Amino acid sequence: MKNNQHAPQHHQNNSHNNRKFQHSRNQGKGLEGQVVLVTVKRLGINGEGIGYYKRKIMFIPGALPHEDVLARVTVEKQRYLEGELVHVKKVSRDRVKPVDHYDVGGIELEHLAYPAQLKFKRDVIKQSLKKYRPADYEAYDLKKTLGMEDPYHYRNKLQFQIRAGEHGKIEAGLYRPDSHDLVNLPTFATQTDLSMATIRLICDLLAKWKIEPYHERQDMGVIKTVVIRESFATGQLQVVLISRTRKIPQVDQFIKDLVAKQPAVVSVMQNVNSQKTSLIWGNKTVRLYGQDQLVEKIGDAEYHLSARAFFQLNPVQTKVLYDQINAALELADGDVLIDAYCGAGTIGIYLAQNASAVYGMDITPEAIDDARQNAKLAGLNNAHYEVGTAQEWLAKWTAAGVSPDALVVDPPRTGLDDQLIQTILQYLPGKFVYVSCNPSTLAADLVQLSEAYDVDYIQPLDMFPQTARTEAVVKLSLK
Repeated sequence: MKNNQHAPQHHQNNSHNNRKFQHSRNQGKGLEGQVVLVTVKRLGINGEGIGYYKRKIMFIPGALPHEDVLARVTVEKQRYLEGELVHVKKVSRDRVKPVDHYDVGGIELEHLAYPAQLKFKRDVIKQSLKKYRPADYEAYDLKKTLGMEDPYHYRNKLQFQIRAGEHGKIEAGLYRPDSHDLVNLPTFATQTDLSMATIRLICDLLAKWKIEPYHERQDMGVIKTVVIRESFATGQLQVVLISRTRKIPQVDQFIKDLVAKQPAVVSVMQNVNSQKTSLIWGNKTVRLYGQDQLVEKIGDAEYHLSARAFFQLNPVQTKVLYDQINAALELADGDVLIDAYCGAGTIGIYLAQNASAVYGMDITPEAIDDARQNAKLAGLNNAHYEVGTAQEWLAKWTAAGVSPDALVVDPPRTGLDDQLIQTILQYLPGKFVYVSCNPSTLAADLVQLSEAYDVDYIQPLDMFPQTARTEAVVKLSLK
């Protein structure tokens, strides 16, 4: 439902802001703190509005293309400005009223109508290609983004920080952008109702059993973060308590209460992170209750997932993604598939029925344990998984006589390792699919890969509605 009169809640009235704008023009040369009038031209890769003020590019989160906005300059650099949206004078027809009004990441495009989000996610790939200019990029077949029928309640994993709020109340939520200020989230529409109800219950039970939340400034307390993973196939939950200390007082009573009041919880794990660091996870994870793993299904494939195993956050779109990978690879009988950055083996196992053998690797030992178990549960005798880097194992397997016919890579947001790119260009598998979650690193990697490969097409997918993130399946073929 569109609401073209909507503007963010903190916006002020027109006359007041116009007076501030007029006043700001009479201040000194420095722009920081001043309110300026900007026409927004497009959205940037992070979903922020981009316009120009005095020939200098300006980034304004919350602003949309074709809007005239008043924005307060928060950062002034030689080549760019950053601004805070104050008021929308001319409202985009694509602006809608967001479900959530929280100043946190993960919903940065919720004020943009969903069809326009899908267009943006295609356009951001186009912008990245234009920036890095891989060979023949202007001729690439860049398809329309595949979106969701219901772009809410899709996340199968919740990861909230735990802190003490006012009057000792325990709060759970996410940080404000570029800060460690916690925003308590009683609702969050991209999470499921089950996960949200469970995190509120956990906060109540932590308070009941006097299990102290983490105090970041003093580096004291016990519970830093709670992670909840939900199986869309079974409706079951795994809860991970990430703690500063090895001992969690009253944890047995806490767990007894939790599973009694939320029977969907079939696994409670503890991960210890005693360091004062921005990293969420520590190295050691132990089981406190129930199962070690959670079971998920994509199509006919079943996956057993340990607490730290990577799995796509959107099971509904994961099925769409894997079908697109399958269609792009066009595996034939006898093909040997390399599944780089394999995680719990999800992609390779999904495709294994069309290949003579699947070889996968990942640097996380727990993920490889899961991959081996998942292959065994799927009845696959043709899947082989090893701990290590893709370039290391691709070289080893090739030296051992394994000739890869097809390659699928699904790297982290940092893109492909340079050594892996060189290894790919050395062995040149005939069928190659690149799954990307970052248009910038994809475009940069294609600069080198396009020396030997043609890009047949790029298929964007919306794995994360309401965010600026986009996924893409790229089909490449040898020149």
